[in-house]
Amino acid sequence: YGDHRDLHLSLRRQRQMCIRDRNLADARIGSKIIFKSDDFFAAAHRILNTDAPVFKDKLFDKHGKWMDGWETKRRRSKGFDYLILKLGKPGKIFDIDIDTTFFNGNQPTHASLEGCFSRTKPNKKTKWISLLGKKKLGPNKNHSFKSKNKSVFNYIRLNIFPDGGVARLRLYGKIEMGKNIFNNKNLNLTSVLNGASIVGCNNEHFGRAENIIAPGKGKNMGDGWETRRSRGKNFDWLIIKFGKPGLIKKLEIDTHHFKGNYPDTCSIQTANISKNLSNKLIANNSRNWKFILNKSKLSAHKKHVFKKFLTKRNKENYLKINIHPDGGISRIRAFGNFVK
Repeated sequence: YGDHRDLHLSLRRQRQMCIRDRNLADARIGSKIIFKSDDFFAAAHRILNTDAPVFKDKLFDKHGKWMDGWETKRRRSKGFDYLILKLGKPGKIFDIDIDTTFFNGNQPTHASLEGCFSRTKPNKKTKWISLLGKKKLGPNKNHSFKSKNKSVFNYIRLNIFPDGGVARLRLYGKIEMGKNIFNNKNLNLTSVLNGASIVGCNNEHFGRAENIIAPGKGKNMGDGWETRRSRGKNFDWLIIKFGKPGLIKKLEIDTHHFKGNYPDTCSIQTANISKNLSNKLIANNSRNWKFILNKSKLSAHKKHVFKKFLTKRNKENYLKINIHPDGGISRIRAFGNFVK
C-alpha cells in the first residue's frame, strides 16, 4: 500500500499536513444571512462564499464598483452596520477569520462578533454573547482571531464600525452533535451535515480537504479535494472523523469533474477510537488501521459504489482514504447507521 515511511513523516516535516476545524459560516451546510442593516454596494450573502475573493477591474453595477463581499454605503449618521447569520448547524466557534481582501480604503475600521443560541429568530430583546471584542481591521488582508467562548451558537452577529466592506467571514469550529438528533435511519456518516470533520490530510494543493465531506454534488473541479502531482512512489491520504460512531454499509467514491486528474486507485481504512487523542497521533497511528477496501480502480467523472468489504463491519468513527498516486476526488460518502 505504498511507502508508509513517506506517508507518516512527523508533522514537523510534513509541511503540507492539513488540519483544521470546519467553517460553520458555509452556505453549503445551510448557513445564511437573515438580516443586514445595509448592503448598498455589495450583497451580504457574498460574505459566505467559500471561494477566495476576486477583483473584477472594470465591472460596475448600478450602485457603483462591483465588489466580491459585503459592502455598505458610507454612513452619514451615528451608529454602525451589522448582519445576522443563521448557522446551518449549531456549533462551537474556535477561530474567526474576517477577510478584507480587495477592500482597500473602504474596509471598516473595526469589527466585533457576537452569538446566541435561540429556538426563534433573534429580536431586539435577544441577549447576545461576545465572541470577539471590538478589533481593528486593516485593508486587503485576513484577520485571524481566537475565541475563548465555548458556548454553542446557532446565530452570529457581525458588527462593523462604522461602515464599509468585508470580503469573507469564516467561523472555524465544531458542529454540536448533542443538539442534532438522529434516529436509526440510513445516513451519510461522512457528511458535515451529520457532524463529520476532517482530521488531517497530507496535501490539498489544488482543492481543500473539507470539500470532500460537503453535502450535494460538487459544482466543478474546484469543489473537491485535489492534491499536487507527487511524481514519486508515495500516495496521498485524508482522514475523516464521524460525528458519532457508525456502521458502514455502502461507500461512494465520487470523481465527478475530475477527468484527467482522478486517482488511479484508492483504498479505505477504518478505526474505532474512543480515547481522546491528538490529531497528530491519530494520523501517525493510521498506518495500522484495518483495510476494508483494497486498492480499487477508479475512473474519470464517475460515482464508484462499493458494498463488499474485506472485513465484517463493526462500529467505526474514523475513515481514511488513500489515493494512489495522487489526484482529485469530489466527494466520499459512507452510508450507514449511527450506533451506540
